[in-house]
Amino acid sequence: MTAKVQTLLVQAQKTLLTPYGLDVATLDKVFGAIMARDVDYADLYFQYSRSEAWSLEEGIVKSGSFNIDEGVGVRAMAGEKTAFAYSDDISLPALGAAASAVRAIAAAGQQRRGRIVAPARTLPTHALYAGLDPIASLPAAAKVQLLERLESYARAEDSRVKQVMAHLAGEYEVVLVAGSDGRLAADIRPLVRVSITVIVEGLNGDREQGSAGGGGRSDYGYFSDALLRGYAREAVHQAVTNLEARPAPAGTMTVVLGSGWPGILLHEAVGHGLEGDFNRKGSSTFAGRIGSRVAAKGVTVVDDGSIPDRRGSLNIDDEGNPTQRTVLIEDGILKGYMQDSLNARLMGVAPTGNGRRESFAHLPLPRMTNTMMLSGDRSAEEIIASVKKGIYAVNFGGGQVDITNGKFVFSMSEAYLIEDGKLAGPVKGATLIGSGPEAMNQVAMIGDDMRLDPGVGTCGKDGQSVPVGVGQPTLRIEGLTVGGTA
Repeated sequence: MTAKVQTLLVQAQKTLLTPYGLDVATLDKVFGAIMARDVDYADLYFQYSRSEAWSLEEGIVKSGSFNIDEGVGVRAMAGEKTAFAYSDDISLPALGAAASAVRAIAAAGQQRRGRIVAPARTLPTHALYAGLDPIASLPAAAKVQLLERLESYARAEDSRVKQVMAHLAGEYEVVLVAGSDGRLAADIRPLVRVSITVIVEGLNGDREQGSAGGGGRSDYGYFSDALLRGYAREAVHQAVTNLEARPAPAGTMTVVLGSGWPGILLHEAVGHGLEGDFNRKGSSTFAGRIGSRVAAKGVTVVDDGSIPDRRGSLNIDDEGNPTQRTVLIEDGILKGYMQDSLNARLMGVAPTGNGRRESFAHLPLPRMTNTMMLSGDRSAEEIIASVKKGIYAVNFGGGQVDITNGKFVFSMSEAYLIEDGKLAGPVKGATLIGSGPEAMNQVAMIGDDMRLDPGVGTCGKDGQSVPVGVGQPTLRIEGLTVGGTA
């Protein structure tokens, strides 16, 4: 265990145990009470979080919020059954009451699968980001000034900017995970994000909007003036592009997806289908297909929660397992799924560090961290030049996905028509319709320019939201359906 990891553990105990008269010996007694019944495994998830959000509109602070939350979740598992209780009171009586509640799982008569045993009390982990407190990194006045600068940069980009909305959010989170197998792991998770939306107006009164932003696991020092100018420039560019765009054509055609944020399509239409619970239950189109071809040659998809400072990264997942790089699809062949501890045990495989929960009041689920397709060997220019007629999708807005079969509908927030291998001008009102698994088999060219999104992703599943990252290189995909307005 490194000195940084040891520091995380000590600080988490000082934050979550010591003020309430708790220590590791106390937690052992709680586990003793839970494990007295026929329980395979139990864990305690302690969490302290402090968060804030600021909103500026037309130079005026429109809203501000500040929240402090703390509590503990107690879970016990026997076979496929899970009992869970939580409390926002971190105290020995509250822990005892929660332990009594989850102990009732043994009365259900569920057949056990065997207790989980670990050789060491403290799990080794990595330290991917500094344990910074974003909220304390700037005084309130400086936070407002940051948003004011962002607004001024946007207005300076183009005289047609009529309205600017800027948002700043920060979170400081401390977690401590203790398990009946002897594990004890901790994490201190900073998270910041800035976003900007602009509205521009043309000579004929037409209005369009554009958005941009980013962030990561850092404090507010992350947002340099150069970065803020880049966000402003991108948002204005997107809005002005749509102001000048013509209606998009419709039909089945070749689609080129840009690098970076368009990986949200991969995340939604393919990534969710590779989460362990859907495959254990047989509800995913990828269930039972390990070792089979599920995508075109050259397509390699990984989930990696161990990238330093990324929005979707974690030192440990919310079950105390170190995050890792997991190859899901390699050269088109399905290699594995993302697993939390429960699904891994029931499927007879190892956890992959993908057990995630929104807070102490939620059960962990197999969830993505940073999910991406790796680079190929073609340049973006070469890919666009290869298309006779098609659409180049640079950015996506909202969309809908059926996780069980991967069918999707996504709106394009910035797109261009391709004619004879050249960009022929922007189009608007375009939607992309298809199936994720089918689209992966229709990938014809893969760019050499893989990049991750700027740090804006949030993923929802079973009513829980967690920060994530997405990424991909430029892709040429054949035969996708484009819904247009032309």
